[in-house]
Amino acid sequence: MGRLVLLLLLAFLMPGLAIPVPPALKALSNLHLSTSFTSRPSVVMKYSIHYIEQKIDHFGFKNDKTFNQRYLIADQHWRKEGGSILFYTGNEGDIIWFCNNTGFMWDVAEELKAMLVFAEHRYYGQSLPFGADSFRDSRHLNFLTSEQALADFAELIKHLKRTIPGAENQPVIALGGSYGGMLAAWFRMKYPHIVVGALAASAPIWQFEDIVPCGVFMKIVTTDFKRSGPNCSESIQSSWDAINRLTRNGTGMDWLSEALHLCTPLKNAQDVQHLKDWISETWVNLAMVDYPYESNFLQPLPAWPIKVVCQYLKNPNLSDKKLLQNIFQALNVYYNYSGQARCLNMSETSTSSLGSLGWSYQACTEIVMPFCTNGIDDMFEPQPWDLKTFSDECFKQWGVKPRPSWITSMYGGKNISSHTNIIFRNLRRTKMAA
Repeated sequence: MGRLVLLLLLAFLMPGLAIPVPPALKALSNLHLSTSFTSRPSVVMKYSIHYIEQKIDHFGFKNDKTFNQRYLIADQHWRKEGGSILFYTGNEGDIIWFCNNTGFMWDVAEELKAMLVFAEHRYYGQSLPFGADSFRDSRHLNFLTSEQALADFAELIKHLKRTIPGAENQPVIALGGSYGGMLAAWFRMKYPHIVVGALAASAPIWQFEDIVPCGVFMKIVTTDFKRSGPNCSESIQSSWDAINRLTRNGTGMDWLSEALHLCTPLKNAQDVQHLKDWISETWVNLAMVDYPYESNFLQPLPAWPIKVVCQYLKNPNLSDKKLLQNIFQALNVYYNYSGQARCLNMSETSTSSLGSLGWSYQACTEIVMPFCTNGIDDMFEPQPWDLKTFSDECFKQWGVKPRPSWITSMYGGKNISSHTNIIFRNLRRTKMAA
């Protein structure tokens, strides 16, 4: 199915040619994909590192301050005649890390005669508008928005076409995954004169306001575990009450801290809640990187890691202590597959290459995605979506209030029928706006 996506990209690049794209091009909702956008490249990656001076504020006229945005170029397969530019819309992390974990672009570069460009998102990696002060306060963070990032991308492409001989008239396709996938789609929507098409992989553009129920995502996560082993999701669901019962006193907290090999022992109810949040996030991360091959995107992991995890979670009816010992074995797959960790650190759920501070601010301003659980349709403890509580927490941390309706006002939500040449590619299915 990766071949099908390649044909669709070729259709974007050469719309006048008779490319053998299946006749059901606009009805791909049930086609399954065999590979993910984020995967191990099958070629040797060689790229050069560059910087471009960008305006800190593209939309005002009084602030003339600038910063250096980092980007990478790989042009070993690029051809000036009949070539193209594949442009990675960088998301919430270090661009070199994303580059090293983005297989699809490298795999199709030769066939598309493509120059690969990986653009770093402002406020992540080395692209910091105010250097060490970038996260100092909301005044410095005020320019961390998807709109500003898209404007950076547009300016960068104009710069490349102006300064690289042979690139001026070449078509550009935007590509990205997760938040980067949303950016790729929104880039095509807002700048159709800059990019001829977009491949948006695992892009949750509907996860805003009430477009979809707030519990859908966690229900899908639960389904992944349910399908990966008998009683696996049921064991996780039973573990929450087991944790609650065991941590009613200090003795139980001490036992659990040791059983889970925690780097920092549990001391109070707040620590216990932090533990449960950390475990929940671990299961979510596993669902997002449940690849059919070994990977080290978020953590070093085996192929089909959820299946490996579920080997330890086959019986939800064990004693509390035995069940939580099994939970430790499952957590150890994610946090210690390499066998090098001495203890499990509750302050870490993924690689440090991800920019957790920047993403926290974005989630508190415009990227407001409601999530909830009910403990019935999912394997998590019940937790309703409470915008007021969320807003209060954002104000306490950043001094800002979220705007939950802004993204749908800006980009349209489901109302995107007027846009063309966008492939929405997920691990299990592909849809296209054409």
